[in-house]
Amino acid sequence: MQKDTLTKYVVLLRGINVGGKNKLPMSELKKCLEEAGFLHVLTYIASGNVILESAKSPREVKDQIEATLPKCFALDSELIKILVLTREQLKKVVDAKPQGFGEQPEIYHSDVIFLMDMDIGEVLPVFNPRSGVDAVWPGEGVVYSQRLSAERTKNRLNKIMGTRQYKSMTIRTWNTVTKLLKLMD
Repeated sequence: MQKDTLTKYVVLLRGINVGGKNKLPMSELKKCLEEAGFLHVLTYIASGNVILESAKSPREVKDQIEATLPKCFALDSELIKILVLTREQLKKVVDAKPQGFGEQPEIYHSDVIFLMDMDIGEVLPVFNPRSGVDAVWPGEGVVYSQRLSAERTKNRLNKIMGTRQYKSMTIRTWNTVTKLLKLMD
């Protein structure tokens, strides 16, 4: 990548603003990232979604943010992980969704589970969807998860939280994923 060429990225932070831990107010996160040299920083809802521009590679952006956050915030744990995606990578996630996925929000809760530093083969075995309640589909670097809203207390998605693999996942609703893509345009 040419150093003077800016690339727009979506940055997904895992493990912030959950259960009173790792509190990162979005306005302060934006300021922290701007002071670190990132441009056109935009945050979207408090679950750790950032759009920014940089001349650095995705790996360099990830490493810089991981080094910067502890300087700006008092973090409670090492749960925070960062995933950096280009617009093209996020668009590919949206375009590759299973047929009908996310199209009936009044009936189904639909989420995209982004994988961080692990492949689909390591993750898929921890999912054990309950027939008629929830379903999962593998994607490239993601798992698409959908559960029947009326039966969501019976779904098995929460069972993954105790697994080793869960520490390398970050979950976003389908609505958030599609909104982030629109914000990148």
